[in-house]
Amino acid sequence: MTAQTLMPPLRNPQLNWVSVGFFTFVHGLVLLTPWFFSWSALGMFLLLHWLFGSIGICLGYHRLLSHRSFQVPRPLEYAIAIIGALALQGGPIFWVAGHRLHHAHTEDVTLDPYSAQRGFWWSHMLWLLYPQPEFFNYEEYERFAPDLARQGFYRWLNRYFLLLQVPLLLLLYLGGGWSWVLYGGVLRAVCLWHSTWFINSVTHVWGYRTFDVPDNSRNLWWAAIATYGEGWHNNHHAYPHVAKAGWRWWEVDVTWWAIALLQSLGLAKKVNLPPTL
Repeated sequence: MTAQTLMPPLRNPQLNWVSVGFFTFVHGLVLLTPWFFSWSALGMFLLLHWLFGSIGICLGYHRLLSHRSFQVPRPLEYAIAIIGALALQGGPIFWVAGHRLHHAHTEDVTLDPYSAQRGFWWSHMLWLLYPQPEFFNYEEYERFAPDLARQGFYRWLNRYFLLLQVPLLLLLYLGGGWSWVLYGGVLRAVCLWHSTWFINSVTHVWGYRTFDVPDNSRNLWWAAIATYGEGWHNNHHAYPHVAKAGWRWWEVDVTWWAIALLQSLGLAKKVNLPPTL
C-alpha cells in the first residue's frame, strides 16, 4: 500500500456534527447508570465487555480478520465477526481496512487513520469526529480489505452492523429491564470504545519497548488488562501476524487463551506463534 493508492488527504478535515452528537449522547447516557445499578447488570456489563471486546474485536476483527494470524472454519469466522459487529465499533471491512492502513503507514500523519503523530487526542478519538473520506468512504477503504469485500456476508455486515444493536438492546431489556440496557448496552459500549482507543493512543506514548521497530509502539501493562492482551503493542508491531500478543510470562494475554482453546479443540488452524525470545 503506497501513498499513491489513497485519495489526497484533506488538509483541514471538517468536524462531523452527526458523529459528535452520537458520541456525546451515548456518553451522556452513562450518567444515568448510578440510578439503575444492580449486581446482575454489572455482571452483564462484564460478560459483554469480554465477549464483544476480547472475542469480537481483539480475536475476531483484529487477530483473525485483520492479520489472519490463525484460521477457523468459515461458519465460526462469520459468528465471531457478528460478535465483533455487536461491539459498535464499525463494520468489519471498515475496521480491518483502517487497521491494515495503520500497520502499512504507522504514525504517518496523512496515511495512518489514527496517527499518534497528530497528537494524543487525535489518535484516541478525534479521528472519528473529523472523518477523512479516504478512510470513511466505502469506495475508498474497501480496497484495503479485498478479502472481506469480495464476500457478500461481510458487505452486508459492514452496511447493517448498526441495526444489530436493536435486537441486542431488546434482549437486554427483556432480560433485565433498563438496568441491563444501560450497563450491558450503553456503559459497555463506552468503556469498550475507550479501551480499544487506548491502543491507538496510550500504547504509542507510554510503556516499554522489547523490539526496536520504526515507530513508537510500546508495551503497557494496564492497557493490556483493559484490552485483553492488546496492550502488548510493541510486540504486535514487531510481529503483526503472530496470534499471541503477550510473549513473556508476565505479559498476560486473555485473548490468546481463547485462541489456544480453539486450537486445542481443533477449531483454530495455522496458528502463527512468536519466535523464541
